[in-house]
Amino acid sequence: MTKIYAHRGAMGTHPENTMPAFKAALDAGVDGLEVDVHMTSDGHLVVIHDEYVEEKTDGQGLVRDMTLAELRTLSAGVRYKDFEAYEEAWDKETVPTLEEVLDLADHQDIELNIELKTNKVLYEGIEEKVDAMVSAYSIEHKVIYSSFHLPTLIRMKTINPNARIAWLSKKVPGIIYDYINTLKLDALHLSYKAVLKKVERINHTEDKVRVWTVNDADSAKQFFELGVEAIMTDFPREMIQAREEYEAAEAGTGE
Repeated sequence: MTKIYAHRGAMGTHPENTMPAFKAALDAGVDGLEVDVHMTSDGHLVVIHDEYVEEKTDGQGLVRDMTLAELRTLSAGVRYKDFEAYEEAWDKETVPTLEEVLDLADHQDIELNIELKTNKVLYEGIEEKVDAMVSAYSIEHKVIYSSFHLPTLIRMKTINPNARIAWLSKKVPGIIYDYINTLKLDALHLSYKAVLKKVERINHTEDKVRVWTVNDADSAKQFFELGVEAIMTDFPREMIQAREEYEAAEAGTGE
């Protein structure tokens, strides 16, 4: 069964990478959460997608130049007033820490994909900090670390040989198993559009492939048929329904 991961939480209906988005995804029954991690100037691990805060909050500047206290003065929900589910409480939502997300995810029957946002800003020591924090939680064995930046993944594996790592790529590499074996990857996280263009390249490695970002039922069905390990989506509730409908149709065909 292809797993459903909530991309930045249920970001299609809630403010991305916020506690309401993660809680909505859990309520929908996801198999995994995908979150993005940066580091503040005073060494705190925070969950936000961009290195600049202006895209997702009402502030300006680089995450790496702000203290956690400064970052916490910003609203992570004020930009989502046009969402159907909008509540005034969203305006008071702040950028969560990784610790808060781990507290939420711990003891849940889910996987947690932590994307280390190190491909544009090199956060010194972020890999050690993340590993040390995650190791204190019971969900540790269900955590997958991903990054576009291969040195980060190599460092994670050096720090913790048991760490599960996944390379993020906008393209599907040729001879995919060579990357998996040589880099000791547990998975590749690939653009779904790239996979559909070069679908033959993932032959016999489908169980190592997670695709992003699938938001329509027709595309999801193609990946259910391919048997990829997981799809990431902004609309987890809809994709879970699409999977249920696909499985029901398959069961009906087999009778």
